[in-house]
Amino acid sequence: MDASGGEPALKVAVDGALEALSPEQESLLLERAPARARELEKRVREIVESVREEGDAALLRMARELDDVALPSLEVPQDRWKEALQELDPLLRKALERAARNLEGFHRAQIPPPVDFTSEPGVRMGRRTVPLDGVGVYAPGGLASYPSSVLMGVVPARTAGVKEIAVCSPPGPDGEPPAEVLAACAVAGATRLFAVGGAGAVAALAYGTETIPQVQAVVGPGNRWVTEGKRQVAGTVRVDAPAGPSEVLVVAGTGADPRRVAAELVAQAEHDPEAAVAAVAWDRELLDRIRAVLAEEVESTPRRETVEEAIGSRGALLLARDREEALDFARRYAPEHLALYTSAPRADLEAVPTAGTAFLGEASSVAYGDYLTGANHVLPTAGAGRAFSGLSVLDFLRFYTWQELDEDGAAAMTDDVVRLAEAEGLPAHGRAARLRAPGEPTEVEPGGEERPPSGGSQNTGPAKETS
Repeated sequence: MDASGGEPALKVAVDGALEALSPEQESLLLERAPARARELEKRVREIVESVREEGDAALLRMARELDDVALPSLEVPQDRWKEALQELDPLLRKALERAARNLEGFHRAQIPPPVDFTSEPGVRMGRRTVPLDGVGVYAPGGLASYPSSVLMGVVPARTAGVKEIAVCSPPGPDGEPPAEVLAACAVAGATRLFAVGGAGAVAALAYGTETIPQVQAVVGPGNRWVTEGKRQVAGTVRVDAPAGPSEVLVVAGTGADPRRVAAELVAQAEHDPEAAVAAVAWDRELLDRIRAVLAEEVESTPRRETVEEAIGSRGALLLARDREEALDFARRYAPEHLALYTSAPRADLEAVPTAGTAFLGEASSVAYGDYLTGANHVLPTAGAGRAFSGLSVLDFLRFYTWQELDEDGAAAMTDDVVRLAEAEGLPAHGRAARLRAPGEPTEVEPGGEERPPSGGSQNTGPAKETS
């Protein structure tokens, strides 16, 4: 029975008031991470180990066994990308190029400037930013072609200054990823493309094979095999946030358009039967209208079977007592995509710092961010936004710090450094600091006596600054 007391026209996994949720319903909504499947973990470990030991031979064998294709080569040459780009629908090409420009602009704006900081007189330090040498970008295949995922991984890496950007994507029946993926590699600026999918691709990028280069980071969305593969190679290479089935939570304020709310739920549900889609409102009449319109939208969508399965297993229509309860639920839910269709979305955003990305106002459909705005659509799911961030240019950069003390700055710190070193039982640390103290002997005479350095014990003054 739905919140209005009538029979629902569409099966929704959880439909009712937030305050009346059972522990099982709350767990279904808030604990969305899949349970560790021991058989999957074991199988992926076997794949990873076989790729480490056998290299290309293991990948070619898995292509025959898992993808039912005999690959003439793992690598797709750049000439094929260029052909695919030339043959692409001109309007689609224009859209891809527009998306790439927006991605580059927004991600370039996120590169942090160098830091140069003086903590005390004579004590300078800073932080420098450098790109990784090589990264791997996974572009999923299977149910559909995802050229947008190529852009989301490759463009930020190129913007960061990464020299080697290798893309892996599953082969189709002809032994290559879809033409749209090839074209996207050309638009985005990838350096190499391999027709390899699943956990084998992750392992190949992490450890290298005869053909596929070893990289320092592996990013991009994928199925549970890819996600488990990334988990197992984390530490060998950097990996991005866990990214599972798509999610959206719409917070619908009084006056929100129920058709737009319903359309957002259907749009994310069509990705995957395991997608999680939810709407929360504090206006009972609005929620009833959303429910009715959602049934209409589901009935007319071309991917109806997938959408119905997602809504029936992970969908939710929730009634809050007020705005505060709705926003508190959104914070705890920590969705991949948060849509704030309220009267004050910018203010409401402050209450939900756990979202992967937020869309403010009814004009801001998630679809725009999925493809064209310039923000990244590779985002944490299953509540991982409580701790992880979405993919960004920062995933392709590393930072190191530098420190420079002049003689006066060193002398001023010596006594406290010695005290701290003695407290930790590290006398050599104290000795190293004492040698910078004014008048402290630093050179040893042939007879074993220490003497001041040539030029006396006076400080030499501030060190000359270097660029």
